[in-house]
Amino acid sequence: MVKPGLTVLQVIPQLDAGGAERTTLEIVEALKSEGGRALVASEGGRMEEELKNLGGELFRMPASSKSPLTLHQNRGRLVRIIREEGVDLIHARSRAPAWSALWAARATNTPFVTTYHGAYGGKSAPKKLYNSVMARGDIVIANSKFIADHVKATYNVPDDRLVTIERGVDLRQFDPALLDQARLAETRAQYAGDAKTLITFPARLTSWKGQLDVIEALKHVPEALLSGLRVALIGDSQGRSDYLQSLHDLASALHLDEIIRIYGHCSDMPMLYAASDLVLAPSRRPEAFGRVAVEAQAMGVPVIASDHGGQRETVRNGETGWLVTPGEPEEIGAAIADFLSRSMDARKRMSDAAADWARGHFSTARLQRLTLNVYERLTGSPSEAQS
Repeated sequence: MVKPGLTVLQVIPQLDAGGAERTTLEIVEALKSEGGRALVASEGGRMEEELKNLGGELFRMPASSKSPLTLHQNRGRLVRIIREEGVDLIHARSRAPAWSALWAARATNTPFVTTYHGAYGGKSAPKKLYNSVMARGDIVIANSKFIADHVKATYNVPDDRLVTIERGVDLRQFDPALLDQARLAETRAQYAGDAKTLITFPARLTSWKGQLDVIEALKHVPEALLSGLRVALIGDSQGRSDYLQSLHDLASALHLDEIIRIYGHCSDMPMLYAASDLVLAPSRRPEAFGRVAVEAQAMGVPVIASDHGGQRETVRNGETGWLVTPGEPEEIGAAIADFLSRSMDARKRMSDAAADWARGHFSTARLQRLTLNVYERLTGSPSEAQS
């Protein structure tokens, strides 16, 4: 329980697809359910309507800019919001706007929280300094044990300022029992066509997510197993036209045009997972948490994920899916072949194990409760506020 009327300002560059954006909205929902105010400073995006429906309030600003002048101007904008709206706490979720948020918090003596959403690269001193803002919160939230270890090792953040809160799955949405079966059949037909088996790879189209590795991996799957298979790459290219073309070119060069299909963004992820037989998440770089792997398992779909980062904590190798060496198409291909060669009964056992594991260990409700506990810790309990 947070104090009555608690006003929290979350700061995030945009409100498009992504784990940080989704978590922002989940905390908006939690704050509103506790009688608080949920403000979001952002450039906005496709999630604006959902934010409004949840009762959140958008304060539009150029929050993705890294320009020193814009960062300074955003500091002033945030200071005005804090003072005019009576903000009790500011929560930053990305590096560039986090600098503006830090300066605004210090100028107004407002508690400052950061969520460390990724294992940011950068070995040079200037880059490390830039990234360090995410470790400067009065409390730093890490979204996996992997990230918590990274923050400790890189910035020596003490245990009393570091809290691990894994991302969760909204089990009210990610529940196979709630799906409309007619729409499910339509979704299956949309992505699988007349293929017997549908493997999906939902991720933005960028090289580190591993789409090229998946196409290469199909070379290592016995040809007999490829019959009746469709592999759907689903995600925004976000302007990476050269990379998108490279995916088409490789699929064509390997004569996989009939198996590999590339689609844009999908907004109904529960339906997509439910339509899938297997989901892929073989990122080349470590995922801070890896929401796709958890969401898919919650829907009862096994996963092939890379054996590093947060996915080591969310996928049980050989039980709920497979963990493979990052950037190794041969291992990805072997895992795909293992899945395709299994009987329907064996696939169902893995599916049931995946659902039990994810639904029992990762939930949005848990993330919301623990995040509000952090807010309470910094702003005082209701009894303290009233004394």
